[in-house]
Amino acid sequence: MESQQIYPPSTALSAQMADVARLLRSESKDTESILHAISKSAVESVPGAEYASVTLVTGKGQVQTPVMIGDLAGKSDELQQELGEGPCIRSALSEETVRIDDMATDSRWPAFAAGANELGIKSMICFCLYIENENFGALNLHSSTPNAFDDESVSIGSLFAAHAAIAFSAVRERDQIRAALTNRDIIGQAKGMIMERYGLDPDEAFRLLARLSQDANVKLAEIALQVVSAGPDAH
Repeated sequence: MESQQIYPPSTALSAQMADVARLLRSESKDTESILHAISKSAVESVPGAEYASVTLVTGKGQVQTPVMIGDLAGKSDELQQELGEGPCIRSALSEETVRIDDMATDSRWPAFAAGANELGIKSMICFCLYIENENFGALNLHSSTPNAFDDESVSIGSLFAAHAAIAFSAVRERDQIRAALTNRDIIGQAKGMIMERYGLDPDEAFRLLARLSQDANVKLAEIALQVVSAGPDAH
């Protein structure tokens, strides 16, 4: 009888991360699907994790949860949104990893800890995902057992958070490039219509668009879109 080969934990983790990378390349076309895929894999791979969420904190102080794995994860974010504080918000804003070993004894956010404990969340760990302008994000893992997370959980969770941050940045960059190309095409169309309508050369047509943008305090691409939408016969 052949003996079954057992791979060390590091090899298993490497295989799991490779699976996540393949999934992102083949299926993930937007930020939400990327974060959902990584959050799901984190629950499956990080010791102690049962639920997961991604918390976004906007520059206006709004707390959003675009991704949740399990209802308790969403309820945890709802509680923090209601209170305006908690470990997920702290992790997102301060770029630090926050770990709560036992909700029943943690004193840093007493109102949140009491509410989470009542919900059935006994321990948590939160990782900063990214900081973009005035927007912040955190990956959060939850457990219904006290002291569920150890140093290995922190180490493996940090890998997933880093992976999510890199993937998120790549999608944002791709979206920005796509938007820039679209704007360039629209501005080009608007310039052509203005040149034909008013007998201007390319530089003069662009200066006219720029002047309209400045006077109306509206982005150049939006002014160009208005010109194109109005059609060649508009005055």
